Amino acid sequence: MLYQDAHQWCAADQKRVMFFGMSGLGKTHMSTTLRSTGNWYHYSIDYRIGTRYMGELIVDNAKFEAMKVPFLRDLLLSDSIYISSNVTFENLSPVSSYLGKPGAPADGGIPIIEYRRRQEQFRHSEIQALEDTEYFADRARRLYGYSHFICDTGGSICEWINVNDEKDPLMTKLSNICLPVWIKGDDAHTNALVERFDKAPKPMSYQPEFFLKC
Repeated sequence: MLYQDAHQWCAADQKRVMFFGMSGLGKTHMSTTLRSTGNWYHYSIDYRIGTRYMGELIVDNAKFEAMKVPFLRDLLLSDSIYISSNVTFENLSPVSSYLGKPGAPADGGIPIIEYRRRQEQFRHSEIQALEDTEYFADRARRLYGYSHFICDTGGSICEWINVNDEKDPLMTKLSNICLPVWIKGDDAHTNALVERFDKAPKPMSYQPEFFLKC
């Protein structure tokens, strides 16, 4: 652990914290609140995924759909227009749209094989973005002079770490960089997450074994 007790945390010149937990519990809200003080650097895992690791995939998918429209196809092939995604801390819709939902294409879904492929892309991207935490924590201080650092994780982190395993490799690495703060939800939050998946899903990845049970 980076901080062994509350005294070390309070005495630290640069405080580093990582909010993690199920999607929709307020991790980004808390991170934004701290960032607004002007003293905290906000590292968003979902933003990093959507820009650094999946940005090209998202844009290529949009181009693929645009190429089906003759008018847009001609403009794209002549370099008369370009397509880009507008991922922000608050707007992750480009990532969610790319991941899609499994189902019949006629109903707006994507085939399960393609859905699993994109899920694997997201899983790899999320773990890579988490691995980048130390780089951004150092960058926040060295380049921008921020006093403190927040790692705002995505909801899928719960799929890739085991908080009950003291030797979990990813959690061990992250806890040596930041103070992990686990935001826990209840059954009501779980039900709300299920409802939102149907209406306005956030970017999420699930363990491959989950789909074998469906």
